Amino acid sequence: MKPSRKIEDFLRVMAALRTPVTGCPWDLRQDFASIVSFTIEEAYEVADAIERADLVDLKDELGDLLLQVVFHSRMAEEQGAFDFGDVVLAITTKMIRRHPHVFGDAGKLPESEVNRIWAEIKAQEKAERRQARAAQGLPDDSPVRLLDSVPTALPGLTRAMKLQQKASTVGFDWNDARMVLKKIREETAEIEEALERGEQAAIKDEIGDLLFAVVNLARHTDVDPESAVRGTNEKFMQRFAYIEDQLKARGRSLDAASLEEMDALWNDAKSVAR
Repeated sequence: MKPSRKIEDFLRVMAALRTPVTGCPWDLRQDFASIVSFTIEEAYEVADAIERADLVDLKDELGDLLLQVVFHSRMAEEQGAFDFGDVVLAITTKMIRRHPHVFGDAGKLPESEVNRIWAEIKAQEKAERRQARAAQGLPDDSPVRLLDSVPTALPGLTRAMKLQQKASTVGFDWNDARMVLKKIREETAEIEEALERGEQAAIKDEIGDLLFAVVNLARHTDVDPESAVRGTNEKFMQRFAYIEDQLKARGRSLDAASLEEMDALWNDAKSVAR
């Protein structure tokens, strides 16, 4: 089997990997649950390539993410549930349906109207999905409460933002970012109190509240918290690498350096970054 630009050939590669006896033992051993962590990881690696503006890596990472879609689709096909073509049909149908201003006769619309139509069509799709599940004898998986629709498997910061966004749709929100900043100060004071008491459970709880409040501030200032913390992680790595390189140039190791020495180099790294 030779490499190809055709998706059909890639589907055959996946089918060969999953073929009993002649396929790959590792691939044959997998199920939906066992590869879900890889699916999430590949999505993050796509995000990382985008953050680094590395289009060479992005091509490879998108391929790895596509592999996850094809892998899940192949396992579903083996169970007679759906195949890759059904996945493509479903998303194509959804995109055409949700964009009547592009594919229908609605014509050019302001963005506010486009968003209204999008939300209306999504509600219709959910109703149809409930009917389809009922017709197949499947339980109704519709959210009972407002926040039930926010997936629990999302990264913590992202889920916090989604929960806040949902709550804000019914007016449960601050209308001023400075009020959120005040809340952050309150949470830091509560962490101090918990530290003084030495109550580990309370410290954990208050730190969680602080992180939730910081996400709220990010949301009110149109900042993606996951992107922000990734940027800070990268900045930390670069500055720490500067410390390590400078010490190495002086013939010293990290273990041998004092905190004061490393702190001074950290401040130098901040100046170099500017």
